[in-house]
Amino acid sequence: MDGTRRSFLKAAVTAAGAAATPGLAQARGNGQASDHAHQAIPSDLTLRVKSLESLLVEKGLVDRAALDAVIDTMEHKVGPRNGARVVARAWIDSAYKKRLLENAPAAIAELGYTSGQGEHMVVVENTPKIHNLIVCTLCSCYPWPVLGLPPVWYKSAPYRSRAVIDPRGILQEFGTQIAEDVEVRVWDSTAELRYLVLPERPAGTEQMTEEELAALVSRDAMVGVAKVTLTKPGGNG
Repeated sequence: MDGTRRSFLKAAVTAAGAAATPGLAQARGNGQASDHAHQAIPSDLTLRVKSLESLLVEKGLVDRAALDAVIDTMEHKVGPRNGARVVARAWIDSAYKKRLLENAPAAIAELGYTSGQGEHMVVVENTPKIHNLIVCTLCSCYPWPVLGLPPVWYKSAPYRSRAVIDPRGILQEFGTQIAEDVEVRVWDSTAELRYLVLPERPAGTEQMTEEELAALVSRDAMVGVAKVTLTKPGGNG
């Protein structure tokens, strides 16, 4: 559990340092492999986090059992796997998809995913003629119940500004090509309202199970910077 705790704290500190990100290209890197770069933390900072955790526990300011409970929640009850299940259910169940688009919080709660970070949520659907992109221009508002902690690039100033000014350019940096006849819609999340993209279901998945479909759905696709393909994504947590 100590190793798990350290990993969680590293991820949390990485997210907290987003404001220092010098640029989207540097933060993002190339393709999915850059997700690993987001977790790269200077060794001195890692040591500080570990020392701080030990000190807080020693002083009785943090209960170790409570910390373990938080970590368990972030690992098993919050994260992109939840959103992927929502997407997969919508793909195979048209009635559920209708409820999801009409009342996202209620439909998402049907699968057991609720929290104060997702009480007011809207799901926007990608179609052959519409591609949706999510951003938070002011800070990093994000649908935690279905996507977990926001990645560093989502919080970076270059992404927050350019997603509005040049959404097609941002998508190209993520390796996502959008045809000129496809409308790109940008949705600005706030503390009161958060968005989730329902990606297009890729062709050739008609015989796949709900579980198999969920395995195809990446965090990036639910933010709108990527599309879902038949290749199982890596590093979407």
